[in-house]
Amino acid sequence: MLTGFIVWSVVALLLCGIGIWALKAKNAVGFFAGVKPPEVDDVKKYNHAVAKIWFVYAGVFEMFGIPLLFLKQNSPLFVIPILGVVMASIGLAIAYTLIEAKHQKK
Repeated sequence: MLTGFIVWSVVALLLCGIGIWALKAKNAVGFFAGVKPPEVDDVKKYNHAVAKIWFVYAGVFEMFGIPLLFLKQNSPLFVIPILGVVMASIGLAIAYTLIEAKHQKK
């Protein structure tokens, strides 16, 4: 399943790319697709916080891909990385909601 792990790692790198893009952005970055970025007090701090959660998510995502190196094809244990990514994605959305509430213009 080396091929699966390589594809998984490429996706993790793309997630890191989103974090780098958010870190270097001059304007507030959007998070959810199709939603306008919020008005924030400090754009730099907001973008830094958003970039940080993308980097953490990419790291967690990559960690959940490690079992792909050891599992046989069609193993029932593939449910572990899948459910892990689902839970990490929910955590990502919750973390962003907290960041948005903290940095939103009052």
